[in-house]
Parts: sequence; C-alpha cells; structure tokens
Amino acid sequence: MAFKPLHDRVLVRRVESDEKTTGGLIIPDSAKEKPAEGIVVSVGAGARDEDGDRIKMDVKEGDKILFGKWSGTEVTLDGEELLIMKESDIMGIIEAGAAAKAA
Repeated sequence: MAFKPLHDRVLVRRVESDEKTTGGLIIPDSAKEKPAEGIVVSVGAGARDEDGDRIKMDVKEGDKILFGKWSGTEVTLDGEELLIMKESDIMGIIEAGAAAKAA
C-alpha cells in the first residue's frame, strides 16, 4: 500500500481486543466494542505554524497509541480497514515498558 497522510493526519490500524473476558467468557463479535488502541501505519509531515514552518509530529510509524472512541474516519485500503485521524485525536503513546510495570 502506498498511502501518505497529509499535514497532521495519521493512518492507524486498530489492535483487536481479546475475545474472552478475564473470567473466561467468550465475547461475540456483535457485542464487542471497537478497540481504542492502534498501531500507527503512516504519518503526515506535520501541520504548519503561522510562519509556515512545520510542526514536528509526536507520533511515528510503529507507535502503539490510544485514541478516542469516536476518533478518525474509517477507510478501506487494499482490503484492510484503517482509520485516518488528526494527531490531536490521539490521547497518548503506549510504551512497551509501561505495560510490564503495571502487571
């Protein structure tokens, strides 16, 4: 796929949630909420400030992120469902070490 978002937009692949609850119950597809976690697939060059200079993006390809439930626009590229959203819709980057410390 050759897709590059413009300005401060980000292309995101949702991370699928577990199909079982912690108690072992299997959750049917119809009852699942769409995950609010994703992996950044591609990023734009960044927005421009009032002087015309680029504002550096805080996320990069491969970052695991958390975003709002209603964030972004769903698109299908090469048969894969992805999201395009503004960087400001991203709430944060999930760091690999943080998950290990919490457990």
